[in-house]
Amino acid sequence: MTPRDELTPRDDAFDAAAFHDDAREAVAWVERYLARVPGLPVLSTVRPGDVRAKLPTAPPERGEPFSALLADLDEIIVPGLTHWNHPRFFAYFAITGSAPGILAELLIAALNVNGMTWRTSPAATELEELVLDWLAQLFGLPAGWHGHIEDAASTSTLAALAAARTLRPGGAVYASEQANFSVEKAARLLGLEYRTVPVDSEFRLRADLVDYDAATAVVATVGTTATTSVDPVAALADGCARSGAWLHVDAAYAGSAWVCPELRWSLEGCERADSIVVNPHKWLFTPIDCSTLWTRRPEALAAAFSARPDYLRPSGGGALDIKDYGPALGRRFRALKLWAVVRGFGREGLQAAIREHVRLAQQLAAWIEAEPGWEICAPHPFSVVCFRKDASDEANEAIVDRVNASGIAFLAGTKLAGQFVIRLAIGHERTTEEDVRVTWEALREAAS
Repeated sequence: MTPRDELTPRDDAFDAAAFHDDAREAVAWVERYLARVPGLPVLSTVRPGDVRAKLPTAPPERGEPFSALLADLDEIIVPGLTHWNHPRFFAYFAITGSAPGILAELLIAALNVNGMTWRTSPAATELEELVLDWLAQLFGLPAGWHGHIEDAASTSTLAALAAARTLRPGGAVYASEQANFSVEKAARLLGLEYRTVPVDSEFRLRADLVDYDAATAVVATVGTTATTSVDPVAALADGCARSGAWLHVDAAYAGSAWVCPELRWSLEGCERADSIVVNPHKWLFTPIDCSTLWTRRPEALAAAFSARPDYLRPSGGGALDIKDYGPALGRRFRALKLWAVVRGFGREGLQAAIREHVRLAQQLAAWIEAEPGWEICAPHPFSVVCFRKDASDEANEAIVDRVNASGIAFLAGTKLAGQFVIRLAIGHERTTEEDVRVTWEALREAAS
């Protein structure tokens, strides 16, 4: 039989006309949402149980029209959402579901492929290899490293530490006391001891306090969660090279800034790491979830995760079976949305958006420094500013609570040197200087 790209369409495949109508309504709903989301309260004000109480307690006996779901989405679900795709979402790390990524998610769902192995969808694997190579070029990462996509940095870090354990079992994982909790969580899951290392006055890990000989792995953070500080990667690489410990770089947030040459100072030493994670769903405008992981030692990941069940024989012929390099077997076609975003923005578009976010953060810092009774609490090299009113912790927490309750913006706080500080993270594609100014005025008003 001669292979064909398409078989004869089935008349009973699905109701194309109904699908077209529903799709048109769904896209219209997305258009309306994206247009009106800047006017919605960023933080949901519902109480626990409010959303569920408005929904039926049992599933429907018969199928319902899609329009009924859209109606409930407007009336019940949206009021119960905290709007992460809002330009004044300034908590945690702000994220963006950009237009190319949103449309690509529709295509991903329509194709509905599972890229376990090359054979199960050759184009999914090869596109993932390509787009990871593109991203490595945009970031200035070493050529030739293995790269693949996981769902989140938590999983990417777990994969990296599992690889480290195959090479050097029984040791501890060392990371800054400012490292993300996902590092400790990964160490727990792998049965490895977790040890935190103190930081210096700029909240960077003290490389001289790491016991490299006792380490299975050392995790350096480029852009810590609280302050976006950058650990001394080069010094940590020296220590790991002497002892044989694995060096993993968590650049989940700040790694996206590497598209801008002037921000690649934070890349120093990363070329000597064993693995690096960057999350395009944080600051590269890709809808969640999408975490990119590179390693110069893919054989260690394969040793940790490769398996050959009878029903999944190797693809062969030099093809890559990505299931062998991470914990997941089933794999969504995430590469398609990352490909769409990179093509939609281009290098220049990505650089322009990130530079604007950095500019806005520096503008905010300048406003704070010029305001009597307020202070900056940490360096702010990227798009996150940590600051506080010269008042008690309780007063500063109350300021954040008042602004969040107003619906104007959503911010979070953190503890630095034992004090509560306000933390404002800029990262949404549509955030403007006016959004930042309005939020700063709301903070000042809440303080008074």
